[in-house]
Amino acid sequence: MILPPAILAILGGGQLGRFFVAVAHEMGYAVWVLDPDAESPAGRVADRHIVASYDDHNALAAIVSHCAAVTTEFENVPATTLAFLEARMPVSPSAEAVAVCQNRITEKNFLRAHGFPHGNFAIIQSAADIPALDNSLFPGILKVACFGYDGKGQAIVNTAKETLAAYKTFKGKMVVLEKKLTLDCEISVILARDRSGNVRSFPVAENQHTNGILDVSIAPARVSVQLAEEARLIAAHIAAKLAYVGVLAVEFFVSSGRLLVNEMAPRPHNSGHYTLDACTLSQYEQQVRAMCGLPLHEPRAHSASVMVNLLGDCWFAANGKAREPDWNALYAVPNLTLRLYGKRHARHGRKMGHFTVVGARLEDVLPVALAARQAMGITIAIA
Repeated sequence: MILPPAILAILGGGQLGRFFVAVAHEMGYAVWVLDPDAESPAGRVADRHIVASYDDHNALAAIVSHCAAVTTEFENVPATTLAFLEARMPVSPSAEAVAVCQNRITEKNFLRAHGFPHGNFAIIQSAADIPALDNSLFPGILKVACFGYDGKGQAIVNTAKETLAAYKTFKGKMVVLEKKLTLDCEISVILARDRSGNVRSFPVAENQHTNGILDVSIAPARVSVQLAEEARLIAAHIAAKLAYVGVLAVEFFVSSGRLLVNEMAPRPHNSGHYTLDACTLSQYEQQVRAMCGLPLHEPRAHSASVMVNLLGDCWFAANGKAREPDWNALYAVPNLTLRLYGKRHARHGRKMGHFTVVGARLEDVLPVALAARQAMGITIAIA
């Protein structure tokens, strides 16, 4: 076990890292953050913020010399960086596991090789592959293999001709064409797995997206007990096949009552923010426990919850002029917790914060959360 007051390191300084730092501090640890952004949210609250690239040798050498263990808060940290650190100190998740999750092609091939349920797809390595595509894949979604997130690096295509045009905009990057599915809903499982293979899962969340960005998470998900348990079992089997250590998020499509794995995130997840306010412990505490070899706790929801993302759009009036949102509209709502990420500049589509409403019954919580969401100027309908 790695015990306080040891120094932990996290690669990445976004809001997920900020929550990790706060929880680790409460547990008695010091935290160093490596992030090239001098104003990163996690870096601003860490004991030390190393402002450097993720492959900076001096930065990595300092982490090896002073820190007891390393984790990540986003999947695009170079796997070579994780491998370098892994040879010298405890790293979770492993470089190998992150490498699977950070490339859609590797991820899809992993799911297929191990027999996990997934939608139909095709790998496109060059424009020459497009004429031979199976027409059953259309309409489809073209996605870049790496560095795509929150709907970026994606295009909906209906024909091979449209696929070729979209492919050209990705400028030679390898892409995956996924069959567009008719969805009942989308859900996610967040779990923690330790080095002995013990797994603890949080309640399944139901997620609704707007323009490819998570908008609302509802927990517990409005699916059958049997479907939720099946999702938890599939996620646990994925973690085992990856020999995973740490917190893992597995996103699922539910299509015609059937579960299909969409993608994995080797870290805490936006859809797990609700665990901060509705569970006996958060996904971030489990992240600390897994990386330090502490016993994992069994998460239990003490409340139903609805989490609403707050994007930078809320910081702009209808005329486009920047302004601070009316936070009183949220603070006046009973059982609502507002969490802002400390980002200096608001931009359209940028995650700036979230709020969570909790209560005894989901049917009471959901309308309150949606009314608060509308008070923030978010008017797109949610089912």
